Amino acid sequence: MADNQIIRFEDVRKQYGDKVIIPGFDLSINSGEFIVIIGSSGCGKTTILKMINGLILPNQGAVYVHGQDIQKENLIELRRRIGYVIQGSGLFPHMTAENNIAYVPNLFKKRDRKQIQETVRRLTKVVGLEEDVLKRFPSELSGGQQQRVGIARALAANPEILLMDEPFGAVDEITRKQLQDEIKRIHESAGITIVFVTHDIQEALKLGTRVLVMDGGRALQFDTPEHITAAPANSFVEELIQG
Repeated sequence: MADNQIIRFEDVRKQYGDKVIIPGFDLSINSGEFIVIIGSSGCGKTTILKMINGLILPNQGAVYVHGQDIQKENLIELRRRIGYVIQGSGLFPHMTAENNIAYVPNLFKKRDRKQIQETVRRLTKVVGLEEDVLKRFPSELSGGQQQRVGIARALAANPEILLMDEPFGAVDEITRKQLQDEIKRIHESAGITIVFVTHDIQEALKLGTRVLVMDGGRALQFDTPEHITAAPANSFVEELIQG
């Protein structure tokens, strides 16, 4: 394994009954990359994402995180070390924004309340929120604010890997661009590895250090945004870029 490789898929296959979602898949992601996965609906991109933290397990092959086969690891502990952000934020509705962000740190450090409070306030600034948001419940927040709280919650466990499943798909265009700029800034400053699923090619090309284009459970092209734009691998990729 390469020294800086953090995630690896090796001959991964996933099917449900007779329906094959991922026929055979290989992928290597280096530490600190911002990988964006894009493709048509049902192409397998979310399945690939959920395999990284063991929410979905392969029928064949193996997924490695930090060189360890995740099926031989404690999956609950693995998920606590990997941030996960979904569309609509997935916040606990009965908890304030502050308690949502503090949820995972509280699992680890129940007695160190002062440090947890400091972490919550630091992350509130990192994701571009005002502190008065912390005492509100999710129903009292805008879609953009909810999404920022969701990102802060995912960062609260200080993960080396952050998974994001179409996180900005439910917000308006202006908020979406602000969130894109925010997550790009967070990536550059924190140096964490991000794997991000989207169906928006412009979002993919803006955010990714490398972009994985998928169709039918297969990787069609995996390259930098510049190379994908300049030399699309086939007509599918070319049409995707042209919109």
